[in-house]
Amino acid sequence: MFRPGTIARFAAVAATAVAGAFAATPVAAHGPVPAEPPSPATLLFGWTFPPLPTLALLVTIVWWAWATRRVNAAHPANPVPRVRTWAFVAAMAALAFALLSGIERYDTTLFSVHMVQHLLLTMVAAPLIAIAAPITLILRLSAPDTRRRLVLPVLHSRAVRFLAFPVVAWLAFAIVMWGAHFSPLFDLALENPLAHDLEHALFLGTALLFWWPVAGADPSPSRLAHPSRTLYTFLQMPQNTFLAVIILGATVPLYQHYASLQLPWPGWTMTALDDQRLAAGIMWVGGDLLFIAAVAAVALILRRREPATDTMAKAARAAAVTSLVLALGANIFEGVSAAVLWGFVGLVTASHLWHDHRHLERS
Repeated sequence: MFRPGTIARFAAVAATAVAGAFAATPVAAHGPVPAEPPSPATLLFGWTFPPLPTLALLVTIVWWAWATRRVNAAHPANPVPRVRTWAFVAAMAALAFALLSGIERYDTTLFSVHMVQHLLLTMVAAPLIAIAAPITLILRLSAPDTRRRLVLPVLHSRAVRFLAFPVVAWLAFAIVMWGAHFSPLFDLALENPLAHDLEHALFLGTALLFWWPVAGADPSPSRLAHPSRTLYTFLQMPQNTFLAVIILGATVPLYQHYASLQLPWPGWTMTALDDQRLAAGIMWVGGDLLFIAAVAAVALILRRREPATDTMAKAARAAAVTSLVLALGANIFEGVSAAVLWGFVGLVTASHLWHDHRHLERS
């Protein structure tokens, strides 16, 4: 019989082992450390404009404005919905805040700030981009010949069909989260600006794959019914929680970059380990709250769109509530039995997603 705290103790041992594995990894010279500690003023108003993300954001914003204007002019009776434009604007604001504001100045100095940056990329910007439906905009903007010869063949290609399959997208997002935090990539990204940009692109890309079937606003080779979207979204939460618990349970700093920094801030008492635990708390609480908000939004849409007598919708809502109870129980009791229950729910959900996919393919 496993007592409460088993998973927490295992997390501490696992995190310490990972830290030991990478503690001796050599790193290059650190980038500049800000002269003052972070404050609301420096985080909100300390903007810089690195060339690559700044140019990417500007090009994307200009393209969206041009594309929506073209589509609205060509189809005045059926313009781009305002909610999609607002979602796009909010996504660009989240990306700009993550990559250009004071958060970017401190992301290689404090792990906690870096974690806020990653949540903005994967849990705020990515779902908003999915709601904005850029693929639909491209399809409406393209000439019939371009759509037939280029856009649709890419959308229905074998690679896109594989990556867009919900189980693959779910696993890709989870694997990138774990792989990035427990590999030399994390320290490399902290030392090399290009590697850092590539890491952000990887985070954002896999997050877009994950949120694509949840939003359901764009055409996809593998669509999910609304009941399946609820479970698909919710089951990301336990892996996010467990990753945060492992980082929180570490007894030594996991990343040599942060551990070796000498911060020139008089009166600053937070150690690298304290900062790491704060980052884990942000991942745990912030990530779980954002996942719960996403599940609630999907469930609300399901309630509005599905008939009240629909058996499948009722079953999915019941399963979502059951999953929530299991998640709360896992956080409270931290027993191996909770992990077994999550594994069972995951298998059932994967089976349901596959059945959903085959049914939609045949219809």
